[in-house]
Amino acid sequence: MPSYTPPLRDMQFVMHEVFRVTDEFKAMPRHAEVDEDTINAVLEEAGKFAAGVAFPLNISGDEEGCTLDKATHEVTTPKGFKEAYAQYIEGGWAALSCDPEYGGQGLPFVVNQCLYEMLNSANQAWTMYPGLSHGAYEALLAHGTDEQKKTYLPKLVSGEWTGTMCLTEPHCGTDLGMLRTKAEPVAGAPEGTYKITGNKIFISAGEHDFTENIVHLVLARLPDAPKGSKGISLFVVPKYLVNADGSLGERNPIFCAGLEHKMGIHGNATAQIAIDGAIGTLVGQPHKGLQAMFVMMNAARLGVGNQSLGLTEVAFQNALAYAKDRIQMRSLSGTKAKDKDADPIIVHPDVRKMLLTAKAYAEGARALQIYCTLLLDKAHSHPDEKVRKDSDELVALLTPIVKAFITDNGHIATNHCMQVFGGHGFIKEWGMEQFVRDNRINMIYEGTNTIQSLDLLGRKVLGNNGATLKKLGKLVAKLVEEEGVNEKMAEFINPVAYLGDQMTKFTTEIGFKGFQNPDEVGAAAVDYLRVAGHLVFGYLFARMAQVALRQIAAGNTDPFYVAKLQTARFYFAKLFPETATLMRTARAGSKPLMDTDAALA
Repeated sequence: MPSYTPPLRDMQFVMHEVFRVTDEFKAMPRHAEVDEDTINAVLEEAGKFAAGVAFPLNISGDEEGCTLDKATHEVTTPKGFKEAYAQYIEGGWAALSCDPEYGGQGLPFVVNQCLYEMLNSANQAWTMYPGLSHGAYEALLAHGTDEQKKTYLPKLVSGEWTGTMCLTEPHCGTDLGMLRTKAEPVAGAPEGTYKITGNKIFISAGEHDFTENIVHLVLARLPDAPKGSKGISLFVVPKYLVNADGSLGERNPIFCAGLEHKMGIHGNATAQIAIDGAIGTLVGQPHKGLQAMFVMMNAARLGVGNQSLGLTEVAFQNALAYAKDRIQMRSLSGTKAKDKDADPIIVHPDVRKMLLTAKAYAEGARALQIYCTLLLDKAHSHPDEKVRKDSDELVALLTPIVKAFITDNGHIATNHCMQVFGGHGFIKEWGMEQFVRDNRINMIYEGTNTIQSLDLLGRKVLGNNGATLKKLGKLVAKLVEEEGVNEKMAEFINPVAYLGDQMTKFTTEIGFKGFQNPDEVGAAAVDYLRVAGHLVFGYLFARMAQVALRQIAAGNTDPFYVAKLQTARFYFAKLFPETATLMRTARAGSKPLMDTDAALA
């Protein structure tokens, strides 16, 4: 059976020592009183819930899955899931970073993100139920009417109700411009009231037994809608209609028609949703639904990256423990465990490479997630408009990297960790194969990683002529200027400085080719995102090494700092050099891909 220990020490290091989040909060009136002790106490309790309540249900939830009663359209979740959720809302975890106006605790997003990392390590399938609710809350908070906010937000904040996002249809996934779900005005009803009809698929947490009501956010077309994505509107469609006094009314005809049979996340009800004239109310402006839904989608993309961070961390922890215990063969450099018949496999170089790959990808991802959610806190709460704008632009640039780079790395890391177990990793009882299966969806949903790559290169970089990329470059340049003459930092700074310089030329070259032939952007995008991901990870690892070196120089003997430096050295020596290959393959262009009609005949 696997185990899990919340990585509180590393979270505290990144938040308090690298980014000094409480100093940042002092500039934000909303969070000015939040101190280190408060954050640490909250996360310690969150870790107890994740490890003690959610984690024990992970394997059993995977084995049992969800069941649908086709007669009633009701879904039963795995044993213990509902009770765990009751503990979750009783503990106030659903309200952690929500607005106090609606019953929230008002803590920074960065604290909520650390809570969710631990929950994802513990049980990704279970965590998706409250996770999607938080996205629905964000969308309604940003674009809902006063009446919608009054009706739905307090219940979503408390966790008494959950939320979903209903986008995908059988014939249309990423290309939402093709969706067919219809919304027709209801005669005699209040303005903004519609009857929604259509079918949705792949709706995570689309039906369950956790709560008495589910708040669906549904994309649909009005009768006069223009074609394509410019004709999409967003509606809030509850499972049960809500009376004026807040009590539940009639059952709305939005039903679970089936559950998907999936490779992983079996404990989450991925529903096929049939909507047969269900009553919904318009969110935001007509034909502007994507603008409202993107609030939820962008939150979800950061959340999906967090899912793979969680799985990378828990997979690493278990592989490390196994490698220390499992004995096989002798070390190539001589016997290490003379009292045993063989040496622990952790002495073998390639086993260490697999373990360190997972560790480096977990620690880099954690730093990036915390950095991005700190940017979100600044974008939402900083009094300076320029700081808000700059933070918002930077997190928009980093969001596709969070989603794609971290989930791709999670695929690499969980497979490596399964490999450490050898044949036992392929056996269900050890839990490793489930981490691999559960992570696989993270590379697909909320926009496949190729879509994220096109978004980064085509929209976020080339779309504004590299303006936001230059802001990232200035951060890198500032660190290089600070530490460029520090010999002890050279092994961390020099690779980042070199890639930072290369990135400008690399981007310009691809952009020029893309203007001549758009397929060039498509051919280079995936490689480009991975290069950008390494640039960001390199910058963050250099900042972490900077702090560790200063602590050691000050006489701190905590082995944590030595370990951080060793992980950073491994990252720059063994993983970061991938960028050279990626830039070469990106520059190979579209011809080897598109001039292949005979090969793909």
